Amino acid sequence: MNSALEGVRVIDMTEAMAGPWCAMLLGDFGADVIKVERPGTGDQARGWGPPFAGSESAYFLSNNRNKRSVALDINHPSGLELLHRLIATADVFLTNLPRRDSLERRGLDFESLSARHPRLIYASVTGYGWSGPRAERPGYDLIAQAEAGTMSITGEPSGEPMRYPIAIADVTTGYNAGLGVLAALVARGRTGRGQFIEVSLFDSQMAWLANVGSGYLNAGSHPRRWGNLHPNIVPYQVFRAGDARYFVVTVGTEALWARFCRAIEIEDTLGSDPRFATNADRVANRDALVPELEKLFSSRPAAAWLERLRQAEVPTGLVQTVEEALADPQARARGLVVEIEHSRIGRARSIANPVRLGATPVSYRLAPPALGEHTREVLASLGLSSEEIESAISTGAASG
Repeated sequence: MNSALEGVRVIDMTEAMAGPWCAMLLGDFGADVIKVERPGTGDQARGWGPPFAGSESAYFLSNNRNKRSVALDINHPSGLELLHRLIATADVFLTNLPRRDSLERRGLDFESLSARHPRLIYASVTGYGWSGPRAERPGYDLIAQAEAGTMSITGEPSGEPMRYPIAIADVTTGYNAGLGVLAALVARGRTGRGQFIEVSLFDSQMAWLANVGSGYLNAGSHPRRWGNLHPNIVPYQVFRAGDARYFVVTVGTEALWARFCRAIEIEDTLGSDPRFATNADRVANRDALVPELEKLFSSRPAAAWLERLRQAEVPTGLVQTVEEALADPQARARGLVVEIEHSRIGRARSIANPVRLGATPVSYRLAPPALGEHTREVLASLGLSSEEIESAISTGAASG
C-alpha cells in the first residue's frame, strides 16, 4: 500500500517543537522530509537535556523521526543557494523564522518563493503570526499558555496559575500546521497553485479555551481555577482511594448517576438526597456531596472501586504514571510506542502517530537523524558532483 503523502517533499527549516512536530507528522504520512539545520549546532532542541539517550537529546528524539538532516549555512552565499535549489524540488516549505526582513533578505519570504515556484505550499509557524502588535516577536510555549488565558484557569483554586507540563501550545501548533498543509495540498490539486499558511502559538493556544471561552463570550461567565474539579459536572474529578492510588470518575448524565449510586451502594442515602437529584443540583451542592464521596472512596483500594464502577458501566480510570501508561495493555495493543534503529544509540523510541489511515497507513522509516547525516546524499540528489559537495563542505556552506 502507498503512503498518503508519497511523492510529496517537505523542506523543514524549523526547530524546537512546533514546526518539527508538523514536519514529523507529514513524514509519518509518507512525505520525504528534509530537515535543514545550522552546521555545528543544528536544531536547538539537540541540546535540550538531560535526559539524553547516549549523545542524543530525548527531546529531539520525540519529534524528528522520518526526516533526513542536511546542514546548510544559509548566511553563506553558497549555502543559501543550495537551500534555494532544495526548495525548487519541494511541495512544501516549512519555516519558523519570525522576522519578515530576515526572510526577504534571503529571498525566503512567501512572495519571492511563490513567484518562482507557484505550486509551492509555504507554511509559516511563528509565535504571534504576521499581524497585530506582537507580530515578529519570538514565541515560546510558556508565554502562549500565559497570554492566551489557559494558565489562569489551570491549577488549584487557592494556588498560582499553572503551566501545563507538556508544551501544549507547541504541539497544537504543529498539528494545526499539519492540518493546514494537508488542506493546501487538496486545494492545490484543484487549482494547481500553492498558498501561504500562517499558524501561530498564540492563536493555537487561544483555541484551547473552547467551551470556557464560549461561556465567557456567550454567557458572561468568568472562568476560574477548579483544579481537578469540573465547573459544570459533578462528580467529574479525581478521588483518592484507601491504598493512596488516585482514580477518576466521570458522571455526566442522570442515568450514569443512578448507576454510580448503585455501584458504590449509596442509592438509599446520597442517591436519594434531593440536594443531589440532578446534575445542576449536584453542581450547586458539590461542597456537601464531594466530601462524602471522598470519605467513602478512602475505605477501599482503587482496584476495588474501579472494578465496581466498570461493572456498572460508569466511566472511570486509574491515574497512571507515564511509565504505567506507556506499558498499558491498551497502549501495547495499539502500538503506541514506535521503535526505529538509530545510527548512534541503537534504538530510538517515540510515541506513535495517533491518526489511523486504513488504506494508506502511516509508516516509521527513519530514526531522528544525526546533524547533517544526509547532507551528501541529498546534495547528490540535486545533481552536485562529489567534488562540488566536498567543496561546499570545505568552505563551510554545508556540513555532514
